[in-house]
Amino acid sequence: MASIKDVARRAGVSVGTVSNVINRPEMVAEDTRRRVLAAIELLGYVRSESARHLRAGHSRIVALLVLDMGNPFFVELARGAERAARAAGLGVMVCNCAESPREEAEYLALFAEQRVRGVLVTPAETSGRNLDDFRRHGIPFVLADRSAPAGEVCSVSMDDVTGGTLAVRHLLAGGHRRIAHVSGPMHLTQCQDRYRGALLAAAEAGLSRDSVVLVGAERLDVAAGRDAGARLLGLPERPTAVFCANDLIALGVLQALYAAGVRVPEDVSLVGYDDIEFAAAATVPLTSVRRPAFRIGRTAAELLIEETSGDARDHQHRSVVFQPELVVRDSSMARRRD
Repeated sequence: MASIKDVARRAGVSVGTVSNVINRPEMVAEDTRRRVLAAIELLGYVRSESARHLRAGHSRIVALLVLDMGNPFFVELARGAERAARAAGLGVMVCNCAESPREEAEYLALFAEQRVRGVLVTPAETSGRNLDDFRRHGIPFVLADRSAPAGEVCSVSMDDVTGGTLAVRHLLAGGHRRIAHVSGPMHLTQCQDRYRGALLAAAEAGLSRDSVVLVGAERLDVAAGRDAGARLLGLPERPTAVFCANDLIALGVLQALYAAGVRVPEDVSLVGYDDIEFAAAATVPLTSVRRPAFRIGRTAAELLIEETSGDARDHQHRSVVFQPELVVRDSSMARRRD
């Protein structure tokens, strides 16, 4: 690969002149500029953005680290972040930690090495240790799909406690009193909050905690949902309704119930979470709690861009919390009469 020295030698000018043609062309005489540009084209020279960023002390790259890029929710969140970044003339490097605190720590170390402009992150490690280690590098970050203590760092999140409450209130209003909640990994704050919301709805109705049967799932994907569905079918007393921690789990549960000849919603009502595109297109359109993934990603990127532009000392950390919306479809329309 040609270097800036090769270009200078070919054009018969100094390295400084080549640099001026690239960065400040108005400072170079037209004939010289043409000669340098011709040498650049002939040699196929591409300037080193990383070196330029190190000299300038900032980068045009924002990193986005999410829990699972196999989940359409995070794909949509990334689209929102990318749209805001492009509007600001920035690029986005998207990475997937696969819900692993270890992989999250490795990516954060990589971002520090690359001196990215800032990081958008959905933390997998809930104690905050990974982010505390990263904070020492002085690179700004914003929590996306996770709340933070006021004034500590910018964050954009969802009121998942209310989301869980909406889902189970809906099932209780349909006459259900035996409800299962298929959670995701309970070390994730989002999963903890959705379960808390489910318990709050049960308490509002005068029911005990035992009325919401917790069925664990190690991952937030369709395969984990199928496994949970099989375990639901083996319970001594089958629940008449199921609330799932996300739509992928709900689609897996739906597959397991369908394979066993259990009808949805006639035999079991089903509610998911996120309202991904596939929810409405399922064999039985899925009732779901909607989260505005695109807006979460876009808003988080806008906060990061604001923090990394101009004088950072004037920046005030903000926490933006979106409210959930229940979208009712066929999977929960049948009412219990027993």
